[in-house]
Amino acid sequence: MTDKGLILVVEDEPAISDLVRLYLQRDGFGVHVERDGPAGLAAARRLRPVACVLDIALPGFDGTEICRRLRADDDWTPVVFLTARDDEVDRIVGLELGADDYLTKPFSPRELVARLRAVLRRSGGRPEPDRSRTVGGVRLDPATRTVTASGRDLAFTATEFDLLAHLMQRPGRVFTREELLSAVWGYAAHGGTRTVDVHVAQVRAKLGADATVIRTVRGVGYACATS
Repeated sequence: MTDKGLILVVEDEPAISDLVRLYLQRDGFGVHVERDGPAGLAAARRLRPVACVLDIALPGFDGTEICRRLRADDDWTPVVFLTARDDEVDRIVGLELGADDYLTKPFSPRELVARLRAVLRRSGGRPEPDRSRTVGGVRLDPATRTVTASGRDLAFTATEFDLLAHLMQRPGRVFTREELLSAVWGYAAHGGTRTVDVHVAQVRAKLGADATVIRTVRGVGYACATS
């Protein structure tokens, strides 16, 4: 069964890629595996997968370089990184390049499938009863999943869009990091609230002069400005 689309897995450890392939195929995805950076990038451009699972440490060049080159081509295919190094540097670098999520090895293949489902729900768009929202110079349209800031069209990942949409849905309401992680990413706080901080930083960077639309509430979380 491949009714859910094709997932590209770029992982040079056969034991890991075989396990990931097995669990993804059980869940109804088609799977294509590559073992190094250049082959992974070529496959991403050729096959147009619905999502990519990229190991960070790869022969040729690493997973972050694949992601960087895809984003440079304006390709916003959802990306989930795999890393063997449990530190914030890999996570922050990956997310700043426009990745949607990450997992640290060793990981549960069931959790990877759940993360991919969540990422694909975001990239596919959620039913939104609300009309477009405007706060200050920022306008967000749930129907077309577009964001403009002071008249500029911005390119957001699915996760970045949903994060901003969640904040703008209730201006002035303070959301904790745990609440945002649950509402936007779809999993509990064990996923690491640092992910929220990195994505907020990326949204602010893209908003530029309009970044003040997101307010930090020290020791609590984030809120959207009321005007």
